[in-house]
Amino acid sequence: MPVVDIITERAEWDAEAGLTDALARGAEAALAASGIRLLPGGEVSVLLTGDAEVRKLNARWRGKDAPTNVLSFPAAEGARLITSPVIGDIALAYETCHREAMAEGKTMQDHAVHLVVHGALHLVGFDHETDAEAEAMEALERQILAGLGIADPYEAREQGETNA
Repeated sequence: MPVVDIITERAEWDAEAGLTDALARGAEAALAASGIRLLPGGEVSVLLTGDAEVRKLNARWRGKDAPTNVLSFPAAEGARLITSPVIGDIALAYETCHREAMAEGKTMQDHAVHLVVHGALHLVGFDHETDAEAEAMEALERQILAGLGIADPYEAREQGETNA
């Protein structure tokens, strides 16, 4: 079982009752469902911060000078994951997450858990650069979220595509 550390930099995150426990459960569920062997007790840090801070991280590490909802920073890749005491770090930007949750009619907690699940899968090598990768990653996210009692975050998008 991984160790999930939640670091809250922005007070707005504290308004979400039970959020840190839900985020930890989401990260744990994602790593367990990934099928990737990890060192028992490997650590994941989840930073709950804001748009300005995530924008700086995004600019420095990805060359994109803009905030985003979630960033993932793997500590190791491939076979090195099994021996790494650190799995990686995930950062969430409050303003972007809140705006997206409201626009999509989701609770902030459900949306944040989805983003942590997504970020945790990135930490262990999942990606969505190709259509096939995106489909596989989304299917696994759906499965994980369903197990956590969270509605399919992609359903509304697909219904919109079907009705268009």
